[in-house]
Amino acid sequence: GETPLLCAASTGHESVVKLLLEREEVNPDRPDCYGKTPLSYAASTGHESKGVVKLLLERKDVDPNKSRNDGITPLILAATEGYEEIVKLLLERGDINPNRTDGGYRTPLFQAARRGHEGIVKLLL
Repeated sequence: GETPLLCAASTGHESVVKLLLEREEVNPDRPDCYGKTPLSYAASTGHESKGVVKLLLERKDVDPNKSRNDGITPLILAATEGYEEIVKLLLERGDINPNRTDGGYRTPLFQAARRGHEGIVKLLL
């Protein structure tokens, strides 16, 4: 089910996410029933969640490659939607796999190219 952290991350409430992440009992990588993690939610909402994405990526217990039940990762979400700043943040993490595919064998590069997001294509090449 949904957690307070999932809700706060999906709506871009950076100060609430920060507060929740300070609690030991909060799992920052816990998915909902669809496999979406707080990072997935934040990456899919765009620039208004940039601060939330930063906070989550600072945590070593957050897996940036963790996919939803359909195989879609936070990087695929951000690349598909054209959220260049979010893509940059994800790539800066260092342990992200930019070639990971979704359930349909599509990479972030494929999705960005298909949608015409030139800036993201350049970042991924």
